[in-house]
Amino acid sequence: MKTHQYEVLIIGGGGAGLMAAIYASKGASTAVLSKLYPTRSHTGAAQGGVGAALGNAEEDRPDWHTYDTVKGSDYLGDQDAIKFMCDVAPEVVYELEHMGLPFSRNPDGTIAQRPFGGHTNNNTGKPVTRACYAADRTGHMILQTLYQQCVKNKVTFFDEYHVVDLITANGSAAGVIALELATGELHIFHGKTVIFATGGHGRVWEVTSNAYAYTGDGVAITLRRGIPAEDMEFFQFHPTGIYRMGILITEGVRGEGGVLLNNKGERFMDRYAPTVKDLASRDVVSRAMYLEMQDGLGINGNRYLYLDVTPETVNKYAALDGRTRPDGSAFRITAEEILSKLPDIIDFCHTYLGVDPVTQPMPVQPTAHYAMGGIPTNARTEVFIDEKDTIMPGLYAAGEVACVSVHGANRLGTNSLLDIVVFGKEAGLRAAEFSRGASFQPLPEDAADFSCEQFDRLRNGSGKEKAADIAKEMKEVMNDHVGVFRVEDGMAMALDKVRELKERYKEVRVGDQGDVYNTDLLNIWELSNLLDLAEVTAASALARKESRGAHARDDYQERDDKKWMKHTMAWLEDNEVELKYKPVTITDYKPKKRVY
Repeated sequence: MKTHQYEVLIIGGGGAGLMAAIYASKGASTAVLSKLYPTRSHTGAAQGGVGAALGNAEEDRPDWHTYDTVKGSDYLGDQDAIKFMCDVAPEVVYELEHMGLPFSRNPDGTIAQRPFGGHTNNNTGKPVTRACYAADRTGHMILQTLYQQCVKNKVTFFDEYHVVDLITANGSAAGVIALELATGELHIFHGKTVIFATGGHGRVWEVTSNAYAYTGDGVAITLRRGIPAEDMEFFQFHPTGIYRMGILITEGVRGEGGVLLNNKGERFMDRYAPTVKDLASRDVVSRAMYLEMQDGLGINGNRYLYLDVTPETVNKYAALDGRTRPDGSAFRITAEEILSKLPDIIDFCHTYLGVDPVTQPMPVQPTAHYAMGGIPTNARTEVFIDEKDTIMPGLYAAGEVACVSVHGANRLGTNSLLDIVVFGKEAGLRAAEFSRGASFQPLPEDAADFSCEQFDRLRNGSGKEKAADIAKEMKEVMNDHVGVFRVEDGMAMALDKVRELKERYKEVRVGDQGDVYNTDLLNIWELSNLLDLAEVTAASALARKESRGAHARDDYQERDDKKWMKHTMAWLEDNEVELKYKPVTITDYKPKKRVY
């Protein structure tokens, strides 16, 4: 078995991993391991923008951004980490600009900004233009820019190397095991530090905006090594996914004036968020959409509503709202502006729906979108191994795989791209710094045994069960009972069902017994990750007897700060989920009811 040695090992080639690689490579030998080619990573699907209080269109302040993030998190976010992220946001955005990222521009050449859900002027309560964007392909531009910088820095890439286990030695991270897709061979990567930047796990649910590769690998791998997962009950459903497909329609559409309509043609968000209306936080809008459909107001009785960005509708409601441009003139939009600002969205709708958004409304429904929970870290991206914030030396996590926690119970739009660049940079800097003063830990003789055992079981199973059947049943039960709305009996049933599916999974056998590009083997291995995360999510949600952010319970409809102002820490051991809790860091903003 071939062994490679680098001071910093970065697992994942998306925005967080590439940002980490840029900074780690300046001070340490660095390798990026990715199961995809980096430019195919899911960061490229992010559309609407990256949040930063630049104030290029109107007055804005980092402390307003901080408060909006705290409020959006339903006060479960750690306020010290949130303040750090929002304070450095303008600096990091300008850093991306200097790397060559082609932001959309204002007439004076400054970076263009647009309104986004939950971002407000804290004095007036009205939406503020805070999202820095590159048309509706901001994530794609970030990914391409960072990859070019990594190439410039001569970062070593191991593309299509699928990491399947974490190696620890003497209580520290010591490397990873990876399967090379081209050969089917296992490789040992020996490192002084390991950074997980593997993204989220939206494929636990039936309807999701997440890429096929988003299977929660990082959280599942660390869970199996005794590291807890934090706040897994909080998973965000984005309000506007393409009907039945889940492909995202960016919040930027509503930022440009798009309006949600029910079957009566009513702009229903007036009732749920009278101040910011369609630009309320995602959890608020998703629940409002479900309630409208529950009341029979879906379009023609179906499980979708309309998102209308046609100039006629946008200009009508802009006039009713008294919306103005930054120069004080009345807000009006033309078909040409929509085409220039939302080119990919228009193309998606043409391709998948046969709908022209310039002249027709788009059918949308909430879609599983983003994990607020994940590997527990502090703002330095160091990983905690217990509820007492004990750090595992040499182990870091950044991006959606990590729970810092800057998103708390609900992430604000634009803060995901901000998260990956801020904490990706932090992870690279900290890992390189740690490596300079550390030695390589000796590798255990049995370092690869667990990986071999996992694949041997899959190759030699009885074949009584089909992985596709298990995946389908998991997604359906999680969608129905651990989705936008939750109740005790439903979540308990989902937890029992997932545990039944995990038992049935033991009878799965891989059909393709070859070695070269055996995607069948890896897809079935990924299913084990999703099942573990589904179990931890359902157990954590069942235990939290309140409604907060993305965790909305019909049987406990109020937020309970007295009992539940705390983070969930979940361990998965012997097919049981052990739950413990730790306090939320509250500094400047005391919890109060969210008002939109």
